[in-house]
Amino acid sequence: MIQCVILPIHLFHLYRKTATLIFINCVTEMHDLTWAIIMLYLIVTLGIGIFSGRSIRNFSHFAVGHRNFTAFIIFCTLSASYIGGGYTIGNAAKVYSHGMIYAFALLGFSLKEILVGTLIAPRMKHYQDCLSVGDMIAKTYGNSPQIFTGIFAVLICAGILGAQINALSTIFHTFFPEINTLIGVLISFFIIIIYCTLGGMKAVVYTDVFQFLILAVGIPILFISGLHKVGGWSTINTSVPTGFLFPFGSAHQIWVLLGLFIAFMFGEILVPPYVQRLFMTNPKSTCRGTVASGILSIPVFIITGLIGLIAYTNNHTLNSNLALPYVIMNLAPPVLKGFLIAALIAIIMSSAAGFLNAAAISFINDIMQPICRSKIFDLNFSQLALLRITKITTFLVGVLAVFFAMGLKNALDILLFSYNLWSPIVLVPLVAAIFGIAGRGAFHYFISALGGFAGAMLWRGFIANVAYLNSATFGILVNLLLFIIMYNFLRPMPKKRVNSNCL
Repeated sequence: MIQCVILPIHLFHLYRKTATLIFINCVTEMHDLTWAIIMLYLIVTLGIGIFSGRSIRNFSHFAVGHRNFTAFIIFCTLSASYIGGGYTIGNAAKVYSHGMIYAFALLGFSLKEILVGTLIAPRMKHYQDCLSVGDMIAKTYGNSPQIFTGIFAVLICAGILGAQINALSTIFHTFFPEINTLIGVLISFFIIIIYCTLGGMKAVVYTDVFQFLILAVGIPILFISGLHKVGGWSTINTSVPTGFLFPFGSAHQIWVLLGLFIAFMFGEILVPPYVQRLFMTNPKSTCRGTVASGILSIPVFIITGLIGLIAYTNNHTLNSNLALPYVIMNLAPPVLKGFLIAALIAIIMSSAAGFLNAAAISFINDIMQPICRSKIFDLNFSQLALLRITKITTFLVGVLAVFFAMGLKNALDILLFSYNLWSPIVLVPLVAAIFGIAGRGAFHYFISALGGFAGAMLWRGFIANVAYLNSATFGILVNLLLFIIMYNFLRPMPKKRVNSNCL
């Protein structure tokens, strides 16, 4: 056990030596300012992560910090988490191929964040002792639904984590063809694994702040310089296909847009990393930070989509997945190229870190602990033991995620598929619990959750190609219908104390 706990520390020292040698080689032999900036960014990120996580003493601190973050910190960490590879590289790629319909559809996510901030965040005062979504579910439906929720929490986090790794591999394949893509991804992702393993949520949050400040400067610079290089808005307007800029010309386009808008609105709603942010401070600060993050996402999605059109205007024969990296390589000022690549890597790393942390917390808190504390095993772990096990789990999940995700395709497509593993299953009973609509126990939860999942899978397998409605959205509707039916026909469960893992 002790060797497993100190393994990340040994690997960190090995990484530090390797990174130092690479940095010196790049500066002294290649004389490449781009490499120097990127390596400096990676080293600073690692330093912030390790330094900020020094005060972690128990499992609760690892999961949600000390619950004293400000509204500005919540704003930064939420923004850095959702502005990931799917919503930047994937968005630009889809706009390059299909036009601004995807960028406009992503505004469904913006609306979702604003609604969560105004409707959900103020009600989180009842859950300030919780560490995960599973804890919230356990309070209303019991321990078995908590385990079930934990399983799908791990799956959704793994899916979105895979999208970030996919985007990271695209970056290294594009910018550094002389380096094996797997090695490049391993070097960058290893940094995430190290500071997530050692510092938990505090490390994630403070590296998020640093990365958010970089991407908040980098994205506008990239857009402005690219727009200038291709000749301005008039050039784009005359170069892209009809309908790319304003996809509202036909009923078909409007229905497609509406279907995607709803999919992005409900797909990531109340996913584990975002819910963890709602536990990390008082409801008032959470509300302000979440609403501000939702408002910021509107120009972010529009700008990254327009970067895809800038790439199309300059070269319409690209692999669409390379649209955003192409703009950096060919249209950005050379002196800023290293900074912009670092900003792009920051976008990926910030999102990946949040989902890696959430996957580990969900596994420990919602799957392992309830099983171990059941009558069959009757095991209880100390806070220190839980902390050690969680660090080992974080490390292993991160390593395995890299190898499983390297063969995946477009990051935005991965996100859309991953949505089937969360919102059709958990969203309806979770929102009902938050708004005080008492469920009828575990049976109620399982019928609606399994029905939602089955509906999403059937829709995806047999109907998706002939309908505008996303499979996840259809699954939510099935879940809602079953929940209402069960709520009206099942007898209320007698009130009793639930043995949840809330601290």
